[in-house]
Amino acid sequence: MLQYLLKRLAEMIPTLIGITLISFTIIHLAPGKPTDILTDFNPKITPEARERLEKYYGLDKPLIVQYGLWLKRIVKLDFGESFSTDRRPVLDKIWDRKQPLVDRRLFVTFMINVISMVVILLISIPIGITSATHRNSLYDKVMTTTVFVGFAMPSFWFALLLMLLFGISLGWLPISGLKSMNYSSLSAPGQALDRISHLVLPVFIASFGSLAGNSRYMRSSMLEVIRQDYITVARAKGLPEKVVVYRHALRNALLPLITLVGLSIPGLIGGSVILESIFGIPGMGQLLFMSVMTRDYPMIMCILTIGAVLTLVGNLLADIGYMIVDPRIRTHS
Repeated sequence: MLQYLLKRLAEMIPTLIGITLISFTIIHLAPGKPTDILTDFNPKITPEARERLEKYYGLDKPLIVQYGLWLKRIVKLDFGESFSTDRRPVLDKIWDRKQPLVDRRLFVTFMINVISMVVILLISIPIGITSATHRNSLYDKVMTTTVFVGFAMPSFWFALLLMLLFGISLGWLPISGLKSMNYSSLSAPGQALDRISHLVLPVFIASFGSLAGNSRYMRSSMLEVIRQDYITVARAKGLPEKVVVYRHALRNALLPLITLVGLSIPGLIGGSVILESIFGIPGMGQLLFMSVMTRDYPMIMCILTIGAVLTLVGNLLADIGYMIVDPRIRTHS
């Protein structure tokens, strides 16, 4: 197994280089340049000043040379400086050591999505199992209708509806940010409760759509497994239904869901762009959106690289999960 993991880690390196090369090329081929924001609204800017700015940012070099210089820097984990007005190092903006841990952008996005993923698994697996074991019952029909409505509903539209209902009409939940204006004056339990109240709507929206898909995958997988001969044999032996379902069938039924969860890890950043923009959450998704709007190439590449690494790690974790759940895969790896 160790040899297999080392082989997979070695394969990740050229894959990561290919992903970053394609991303780097697409970003630079997109309309607009970082210098446009500084020059388009200044009528006194001369062509010579534009050239000096492009040279300052290194945009005057051929694209392949720019990528080579960028790749040489990230080997040392140096993603350069942001093109924004503060000119701060990219990693410093993502992981601001001056901020408390819970307020750092990378931690905020990671925390929201990990909580959402735990909620999804805790709810979708029981829903899928119960729907499969009570196929065509009233419960199955109600849950099928509910999850399909949730799957088809646009998350941004649903988020705005919930903000209008619970935030504005009822005033039960905050609709923006991670903490209230009077956060510093609250006690420790009050601060924890304040943060939790700010996370309720974002976590619910992040979980709702994926909950529908995962529960359907779990239902389909469980239906396929409980038709197998070894399940029939287990029942013929007189084993209790709970033992048959949760000890014999569940383990094999989890295999497709493990793949789905592994591939969902990249969504820790990608799926947060809309969510964090709507709720005004200072995380990686909001930072990516602002960086795209301002053509902040170093920041965009840093976030995309983190997303690419998460994608590869997610695939690796899915394979490891397969080995843990299914001993046959572990034997042949």
